[in-house]
Amino acid sequence: MSIPSTVIYFTAYDRIKYRLGYDEHDTSTCHVPVAAGILARALAVVLFNPLELLRTKMQSSRLSYFQLKEAIKISIGNNGLVFVMKGLGPSLLRDIPFSAIYWFGYEFTKSYQMRHYHTTDVNLILTFASGAVCGSLAALLTLPFDVVKTHRQIELGEAQVAGTSKKLVSTWALLRELYGKRGFTALYAGMNMVLSLE
Repeated sequence: MSIPSTVIYFTAYDRIKYRLGYDEHDTSTCHVPVAAGILARALAVVLFNPLELLRTKMQSSRLSYFQLKEAIKISIGNNGLVFVMKGLGPSLLRDIPFSAIYWFGYEFTKSYQMRHYHTTDVNLILTFASGAVCGSLAALLTLPFDVVKTHRQIELGEAQVAGTSKKLVSTWALLRELYGKRGFTALYAGMNMVLSLE
């Protein structure tokens, strides 16, 4: 799932970026990577959210494929196809700002280097460092939404396995609830793992 999603995301980003008129040597187009990143990520999230939901359910509940199939049937029967988009809001709240922050920083650093050294080649070490720094910053700023998305999907999985229907609170209410229970540590659960993946 990760590979197809990444292929669609990066391909869409590159196509959209140049379609919107991005030029590494023109500072007036520095906003274009933000728009391209947002559009490409939104497309990838909407397309792959149902698969992400299923993967999270399988991991959190340790369901067999048969149990997962039954849980999906029951969920769609009770909620319609809207069920497969559960968790879309928190995913978009996490992924869209992540992409905007990451691509702006990465492309800005890359284009600055190209303009500063009057070249079309980029330094591998600087590009790698820029990607690591921008990815880490974006991950830190958006991690609370990832935590909410995971909590939301786990709650849905538990309710479906138990055969109950649970009214979900809003993303913002869940953020407040998590913060109220354990403070910032609840919102940044898994930070070390996330930073090691970025």
